[in-house]
Formats: sequence, C-alpha cells, structure tokens
Amino acid sequence: MVKMIVGLGNPGSKYEGTRHNVGFMAVDSIVNNLDVTFTENKTFKALVGATFLNQEKVYFVKPTTFMNNSGLAVKALLTYYNISVKDMIVIYDDLDMEIGKLRFRQKGSAGGHNGIKSIIAQVGTQEFDRIKIGIGRPAKNMTVINHVLGKFDKEAAIAIDIALEKVVNAVNFYLQEQDFALTMQKYNG
Repeated sequence: MVKMIVGLGNPGSKYEGTRHNVGFMAVDSIVNNLDVTFTENKTFKALVGATFLNQEKVYFVKPTTFMNNSGLAVKALLTYYNISVKDMIVIYDDLDMEIGKLRFRQKGSAGGHNGIKSIIAQVGTQEFDRIKIGIGRPAKNMTVINHVLGKFDKEAAIAIDIALEKVVNAVNFYLQEQDFALTMQKYNG
C-alpha cells in the first residue's frame, strides 16, 4: 500500500510562513525527523519527497501550482503512482476555525477553500481524508486575501506550532495504525 500526504500552500519565499501556507508547514514538520528530501517535479507541478514507513511507501507533496490549482498536481500524482484517493490526506488552512484548532474529516465540501475546490474537481469526489488547521478570521478592517497571505503574529505562531506538533503526532499515528477514523477519534478537537 502507498500513502500520499499533501500539504496545501503557495510556492515561493514570498509566501513562506503565511497563514495560507500552513499545509506546507505541516508537511515540513512531519518530514522534519524523517530522511526526506523534496525535489521539484515539473511534470507533476509539485515538490515531492518520499520514504518508507512501516514497510510502506509514503509520498509527501507540496503542489507548486499555487493554491487555486492544487488539484492538478494531486490528480497527476495519484494517477502516476496509482494511489487511491482513500490513501491520501490533505492538510490545509481553515478560516472558520480559531487559530491552532484542528479538525479531522473523512469527506465534505470545499467550504469555500479554493485549493480543496480544485482537488474535488480534479479527483471527482469529496470523499478524502483531510486535516484542517484553524487560522482564524481576519480583523474587521482586513480583507480575506490580506489575512490568508499575511504572517502569524507571535501569539498565533505559538498556537500554530502546537497545532503542527499535534498534526505530526496524528499523521505518524495514522501511518502506524492505517486507520483514519481511529486517528480522528484520538486527535479531533
């Protein structure tokens, strides 16, 4: 069996550390203690790294298509490596949850998230595992675009670091147990 862990974000140093890139940050945190090197795959329009965990190949993916076209990279990789949508987890930011809150889901709509909209459109189903990381709503005087493309302040960064640590533990648990429903029970909330 092969697994694919996808973090959503925007490529380039301009977007590093922004709220919208929390999916990239999560994937980087997961591979931090593993011997994984990302290489840019221009065919798949993604940064891809891989390793074996529990005798199973695991691909770690950061699409370089920019958020709104994430589905192009995801679909291409699923097809090329013959990975089932059921063996994929997508990690991304959620405006409607408080900063650092986590929510694990096995299916659902895009909820206004363009990266998830793109994936659903490309893979043809809403039924895939996902981990949402809360980034909070923008201040009254700020646009959604400026909010998601802005960086975390000191207090929010601490909450995000704690959330990322939980994501690392949850994904490791999932890869060991091979059961997303069990992972949801243990780590949701």
